[in-house]
Amino acid sequence: MRSFDPARLRRTILEMAYAGSTVHIPCAFSLVEVLAVLYRSHLRLGDRTPRAAGRDYVVLSKGHGVMAQYACLRELGWLTDADLDRYFGDGTRLKGLSDAHVPGLEVTSGSLGHGLSVGVGLALAAKRRGTGQRCFAVVGDGEVNEGAVWEALLFAAQFELSNLVVVVDANGFQAMGRTDEVMGLGRVADKLAAFGLFAQEVDGHDEAALDAAVKAALADPAPRPKGIVAHTLKGKGVSFMEGDNRWHYTRLTPDTYARAVRELSAA
Repeated sequence: MRSFDPARLRRTILEMAYAGSTVHIPCAFSLVEVLAVLYRSHLRLGDRTPRAAGRDYVVLSKGHGVMAQYACLRELGWLTDADLDRYFGDGTRLKGLSDAHVPGLEVTSGSLGHGLSVGVGLALAAKRRGTGQRCFAVVGDGEVNEGAVWEALLFAAQFELSNLVVVVDANGFQAMGRTDEVMGLGRVADKLAAFGLFAQEVDGHDEAALDAAVKAALADPAPRPKGIVAHTLKGKGVSFMEGDNRWHYTRLTPDTYARAVRELSAA
């Protein structure tokens, strides 16, 4: 297995976005360390094929960040360079939102607020079947505006889904502005705890801290779902994208692509 190096993952995201002339680069960048830690250290992948029986699930409810997951699937050898070169092109299987038809992706998402419910269902099925499978569901903080998210969390707590780990990518933005301006969320970790989850907060770009947070969540003996609020920086890794929400829908030009590659190469 490769190391899931964050700089390399971000370079892969850049290459995909440039090849496909597409958007959603910063919201993929903010997920990189979260997914790297999960894939490197915590996911049990059975025979290491995408549809392995008994595998742990990664449900990317924040479906527009899918380039970060595609980059991880490349590390696993489940996607090829040719797949990534054709990203968002005619005839490709790799779309700009998570699609369960792609081996390695568990949910079709992008209509925000619904992926977590799928993850809850997967966790419930695994619990009832006694398979020991875990489900790691990744949601965005803007997505947490959606009422379906909280319905799913209530259900997860009611049915004591201790095999569900919900990771909130809290980068402070959504498509149309700062989350605090669009719909103030307060302290999300407090809300998760109030809904019956084991909840903690962590620097979402500190891989050691993320690893410790996942270990703590999985070690919690209480029969309840687990929550991790990962505080991240939208556009992390490329200075002119960091914290600039205009890049949510901005495409790379030859110049900005070259500048971004230089920064990541120097990291």
